[in-house]
Amino acid sequence: MNWFKNIVICLLLVNISFAQENDGYSVNLPKFYKQKLHFGFTIGFNQTDFRLNTVKNSAFPDTLITENSISTRYKIKAIYTQPGPGFAIGLVTDFRLFEYVRLRTTPSISFASRKIEYYLSNATRDTSKYFEKTVESTFLIFPVETKIQSKRLGNFSAYVIGGGGYMLDLASRKKTAGVSESGGPNQLDDNVRLKRDDFYYSGGAGVDFYMMYFKLGFELKLNMGTRNLLQKENSIFTNSIDKVRSRMVTFTVTFEG
Repeated sequence: MNWFKNIVICLLLVNISFAQENDGYSVNLPKFYKQKLHFGFTIGFNQTDFRLNTVKNSAFPDTLITENSISTRYKIKAIYTQPGPGFAIGLVTDFRLFEYVRLRTTPSISFASRKIEYYLSNATRDTSKYFEKTVESTFLIFPVETKIQSKRLGNFSAYVIGGGGYMLDLASRKKTAGVSESGGPNQLDDNVRLKRDDFYYSGGAGVDFYMMYFKLGFELKLNMGTRNLLQKENSIFTNSIDKVRSRMVTFTVTFEG
């Protein structure tokens, strides 16, 4: 999470810089939030991960692996997730409900990647195997959120934001193509398949800087999926998991005029 620490440090430095420059008289865009509607665009960076619920350890499946004409039975011993980076671009529609309350939707397209790691061992635990399944996604994200803004301090303000939305994985169709559903000797080559649709809730916070011609925003937010996305099939990789839910941390830069 070094990227997260760097982002926080940058935000603090920018905040200090703007506070020093503002002398109380050079207020940019003084009537910005008097308007009912604003538009803009976003550039985002994300880190996606899974929330896994595995089956009981005693129920972990096993499989035969043949090497040099010798077959050995291996059983799954542990499963972990590995988050991966991604990026997103989107549009902003911001509607004023009250003086400090906004209704926002920021539809975006997001590219993400994460991994599921499997550790297997034989009965005597003197031989082990490691399998890594990479799950790549291309999301269309449609959020509806409420933004509660603080009172402006010169050219600076802070806010909290929360809501939810719908997420469509365009790459889920590719994951299903050419994958055996019967397991068997080729199951070690199978990918983990996910469902296409998900609903999520979100929460986060951010800061706005009022420039001369536009408003610049920095936002950090957490999206938590609510659906079990796992597509069950006769494979040790899916038979060892009960539920898979999505999790995404996003850092977004917004430009609004």
